[in-house]
Amino acid sequence: MRPSLRSPSRAGYYDGCSALEASMPDDPAPPPPSKRPRDEYGRPLPDGSPTRLELPDFDAMTMDEAHAEAIRLFDAGNYFGAHEAWETCWALSKDSAEEEFFKGLAQLGAGYTHWQRGNPLGVVQLLDRALARIGLMGSPYGGVDIDAFTAQVAEVRALAQQALDRGEPLPDLPRRPVPLAQRQDSS
Repeated sequence: MRPSLRSPSRAGYYDGCSALEASMPDDPAPPPPSKRPRDEYGRPLPDGSPTRLELPDFDAMTMDEAHAEAIRLFDAGNYFGAHEAWETCWALSKDSAEEEFFKGLAQLGAGYTHWQRGNPLGVVQLLDRALARIGLMGSPYGGVDIDAFTAQVAEVRALAQQALDRGEPLPDLPRRPVPLAQRQDSS
């Protein structure tokens, strides 16, 4: 059996989504993120609260399964769930050619989560990091049309920058699916 990626050694680990989580004391270790009650945008709720966000056990999935689930969650507007799934892929791809790709996708999911939480600065910062990493990949990569996806994400980042510059709230997030690469038949 594979060890859990959500082990107590990750206590205090900052996932890019909550400054509060980054400052939590290491002892006692908080429950794994998948067991913490959360609101629909992935924010931790007080202990004993009913969770409003149910996510699959990404640690029990292969990297391909978690990546496919992340795309499904992203397409459904569950950006925190996509972030968590891509974070699992990132952990599984350590020291491989795919590590930067999945780290970028995890940051992308976190950036879109910040949009849902109304934090334009977080959106801009995380999407800048995500675009830098994902843009390193040739298109297509990981089943994703990287060129189309980075263009789509750059548009979202520009909207967040505009709201930030004007001191305005973020507008409704334009929801668009992850553009998938077209399969080439080898006939």
